[in-house]
Formats: sequence, structure tokens, C-alpha cells
Amino acid sequence: MPELPPFLDALAIRPLVFDGAMGTMLYERGYFINRSFDEANLGSPDTVQKIHEEHREAGADILETNTFSANRYLLARYGVQDRVVEINRRGVEIARAAAQGRAWVAGAIGPTGEGLGVLSESVVQEVRSAYEEQILALTSTGVDLLVLETFHHLREIRIALEVARANFSGPIVAQMSFEEDGHLRDGTSPATVAGLLGAWGASVVGVNCCEGPAIVHDVATAMLAAGLPVSAQPNAGRPRRLDQRTLYMATPEYLGVYARRLFKAGVRLVGGCCGTRPEHVASIAAAARMQSGGSLRTPTVVSPTPASSGPTPLPPVPRSERSPLAAKIMRVFESRLAGGTVSRAPTGPAEFVVSVELNPPTGLSSEKAIATAKTLFEAGIDVVNIADGPRATVRMSNTAFAMLLRQSLGAEVILHVCCRDRNLLGLQADILGAHALGLHNLVIITGDPPKLGDYPKATAVFDLDSIELLKLVDGLNRGIDPAGKIVGEQTRFLLATGAEPSAQDYDRELRRLEQKIHAGAEVVMTQPVYDPTVVRRFLRDVRPFKVPILLGICPLVSARNAEFLHNEVPGMAVPEVIRRRLHDAGAGAGERAAGIAVARDMLLEFQSEIVGTYLMPQLGRYATALDVLKPLGYGVQS
Repeated sequence: MPELPPFLDALAIRPLVFDGAMGTMLYERGYFINRSFDEANLGSPDTVQKIHEEHREAGADILETNTFSANRYLLARYGVQDRVVEINRRGVEIARAAAQGRAWVAGAIGPTGEGLGVLSESVVQEVRSAYEEQILALTSTGVDLLVLETFHHLREIRIALEVARANFSGPIVAQMSFEEDGHLRDGTSPATVAGLLGAWGASVVGVNCCEGPAIVHDVATAMLAAGLPVSAQPNAGRPRRLDQRTLYMATPEYLGVYARRLFKAGVRLVGGCCGTRPEHVASIAAAARMQSGGSLRTPTVVSPTPASSGPTPLPPVPRSERSPLAAKIMRVFESRLAGGTVSRAPTGPAEFVVSVELNPPTGLSSEKAIATAKTLFEAGIDVVNIADGPRATVRMSNTAFAMLLRQSLGAEVILHVCCRDRNLLGLQADILGAHALGLHNLVIITGDPPKLGDYPKATAVFDLDSIELLKLVDGLNRGIDPAGKIVGEQTRFLLATGAEPSAQDYDRELRRLEQKIHAGAEVVMTQPVYDPTVVRRFLRDVRPFKVPILLGICPLVSARNAEFLHNEVPGMAVPEVIRRRLHDAGAGAGERAAGIAVARDMLLEFQSEIVGTYLMPQLGRYATALDVLKPLGYGVQS
């Protein structure tokens, strides 16, 4: 088994996953609260190790030692303050045995409880000495990093950080717990806290505990302003009292949704605090795989550039020769680069590329979907996009549906290929099969996690992310297989990829898009955008990449729909002026007409700066796509 890379090096490459609650699991397994949970390292080591192993198997990259309260102050409440060193060292040994070289071991350190009030110098020295005792016990046994967590007072975490940095040269994660208003008890803001923790020696700053994922999300994203890696470990929601039980109400799926939002915002470490179990960790791990692709042990796709002494790859087939769609995209793109504009031919569609998303049927019958496609093509669109298990729901294979469209209509399609459901071998087999069937247009995406669909317990594979899969197919276009071998034949795929102009972490989105283009992406299809300012910024920033852009358009269907997309869907932002416009239009037909007008305005404003549009009608309202296109000369069938 290969060794894990240094923790901070790995963190720079991909987001990582903390484990979940230890105390919650110990209590559920009969370890009573009249004893120190940390003392379980000595009295119930097999139980502690089993909990660590369950977190690791759920997808945790980091196992925190069962030593959160293992300082002399808190152990004294149970009469075991003389066993500080023994408890901490044993905690590291148990976690290391559970990790089996597949996870980093973090020495967990919590507050002493002495942070309140004005501390005399003698008390400060006693607290400092207590931290030194615990930290030396942890580090002398061989932890990979230290985690200071659930601190409420700056004065105490400063002492702990100073002692940790004086005695440990490795990574230190410093996390504080914030009030419901998103500030510390003394009113200090998250951004200020992050800056102070970094100045005092923290390698990673963050937030844990609090009253659920929503507060943790807001605090963690505010801490990003400090420019340091940020971690977030929420409770499983706000604790509620039911009869004589204290319950945490956040489901694993709910925590997974927030984990995805945190990762997309730029938070690098996400895990669980009080009330979280391996099921919660599994949802977080799925979000991490979806964001970055695979795990630390995933095989990397070989670069299509062979060693200088090896055989020479084949030159890719010119883009304009790969498919009729590719030819039109390149023709329009070259016209745009030369300053050309969209024609307004009254007798038919303008010189503009139009793709409409059409999902495969959910059952066996494809007649209705084929009839819809026929209407779209007769109106003049160029191509339909066929999603690959959209929203993680079970549908007919998009390859099979594409072939039915080809046979029935002679239609050209773009196949979505997502990384969620198939491993490296299955992806490669399906891609080669698509090429053999004459399906040469692909859009490579990572894919939604299974928790969004009807089968939340389905395994999310994510052997590769979109960047790695682009590398794989780009290699096939050059006659190189994923093992780096020249195979003498080559594919001729046109490779498209996605982008989110409204991404919360916009700089990261641009960096990732640049990586996708370097990996082989040749066309960019954006997520829906409703703010012209956002589109203008995105087009300006991607101009140096010199790739054709298909602007994503998703006609709004109601004011409620606009509010949902704005508040609940990461990467989507609907300006208030547009939400108000739909609200004021009146229910029903008025709202739908306003949604079409908003989409049409966006398309007309940027038509001469893009090669085309990627229309995503909602709720099966395909006629709205044609209504949006009417000013460009497309036939309307309502």
C-alpha cells in the first residue's frame, strides 16, 4: 500500500474529509457519562478502534484521536488526571492501528474550560503547562497533525496554539465554535478570527460544533477571506429534546448537501462534530469525491504526452472534421474571432449554435421523447444534449436513447458522460462504444451525487473527476490509451465541459476551467446565468482561453422557481430585480412569459460574443426553448 503524502501537500490537491463524533458513538455503545470518554482508550480500546475503523471505511481521510478532553483539568473531574500521558499516547496508538496507513492521524485537543474571565498569570501558566503535557504526549507518539477544536475564547486558543507551535513542527488545524449570530461570544467576526489564528501559528483555520450545518457554512465561507485553508465540522443539526432523549435532526443527506456547498465555496476540510455518525461521514466523502474525483488511492490517468524516447502520438483529427456539430461550432467561432455577428435571416435560423437538453425517458417507451426531439429539430435547433442519469435518477441509458434518435430522426446529439456511476474500466468501455456507434460529441462532467436522487444508498464511484476523464478521452483522440500506450487508432471526439460563471469561489472556478482546457476541453457550456454582469465578467475572463462558449439558458417558470434556484442551488444566482419581475408578472401565464422574456433578453445581449446557447427547459416545457429563440429566426411551435 503506497504511503500517504504529507498532509498539507494532499490538502493542496483535493478536499479532505474529517471523521465524525467519537463521544456520540461511545455513548450509544454503552460507555456511560459517569466516566471520561477519553479514558475509554484504556478501558475500552477495542470499541474506540472499531469506531475509528467505521469512520475510515465511510470515507474519512483524517481520524482524530479520542483525546479531545484528555487534559489534566477535565480528567480531574473523573479522578484520572494522573493518567494524561497514558491516555493520550494510547489514543494515538489506537487511531494509528485503525488508520492502517489509509488515513492521517490527528491529535485532538479541546479547551480546558479555563477561558472565562480574567486569567491571572499563575492560571495562564497552569493552562499552558496542561496543554504542553497533552501535546507532548500526542506528538511523541507520532501524530500527523494536531487539531485544536471547539474553543470559544480567543485567549485560550492562543495559549494552546503557541504551545503547539513551540513543540510541533507539523500541520496545526485551529477551529473555534461560534454563536448563532455567526460571531464569537465577544463579538469577533469569523474573518478576524481566521486572521488571528493564522498569525498565532495555525496552518488551517476553521469552525466546528455550532448549531448545525447552516451556521457552520456561513462562518466557514466568511473565514476564507483570510487566505488560509479552511475547515468545517458541523454538528448533526440543532439538538432537540424529545421526551428524555437529546436528538440531532440533520440527516446524512442534509449534511452531504452542505458539504457539497462548503467544498464548492472553497473550504478544504469538512467533517462531522456532535451527533454525526459514519453515515454522515459517507455523505461528506461522496461530496468530496464529486468535487475532486476519486480518493487519494485513485489511479491517475497517464498524460497523453509520452516520453521523448517513446512512440509519437497521432495528431488529433481537426476539430471541424469530427462531426457536423464540431464543424459548425468552429465555423461560428472563427467568425466571432474575426468580428462577425449573428445574422437575422428572416427565413430561418441565424448562424448560431443551439443545443437543447432532452433527458432520456424514465421507462421503456421513448415515443414521447422522440416526438419532442422531432419538434425541436424541425424548428431548426442543431443538437440535443442527453444527460447521463441527471439528478442521480434512473433513466434509460443516454447512449441507447441517442441511437434511437439517430435511427428515428438522423439527429445529432451530445452525450453527457459523468464520473459517478462507472469505474475507470466502465467509463472507458462506454466511451469507446459510443465512438463505434458514431456518437462523437461528448460533454464531460463529474455528476450529481446519488443522495440527490431516488437511490441515496447507491455507491458513488468517482474514480475520476471531469479533469481526469478529459485527459483520458483527449489521449484516445491522440491514439493513446490510459496506460500511456500508443494503440495505433484514434477517436475523433469533440470534447465539451461545464463551467459555473456564478460560482461562489469564482477564482477557483476559473483555475479549474483552465485545467479542463489544458486537459483537452474544446468547448465550454455554462451553467444557467441570470445576471448580465456575471456573464460579462466571465466572457472577459475566459477570452484568453480562446475556446467557443455556449451560454447556458434556463427559462424561469415562476417566482417560486426563481427563489428556489437562487437560495437552494449552488452556483445559481438570480438577481433580486429578476425575482421581483417574475413576482410582479402575476401567477401562471404571466410568470412564464416573464421567464421567457428574461431568457430572451440575456441571449440577445450576448449573441455576438458567444457561438451559441445551451437551453435547459424546466418541467418538460420544451416550447419555452423555442419561444426564447424566436428573435433569432427559429420556428415556434407552442
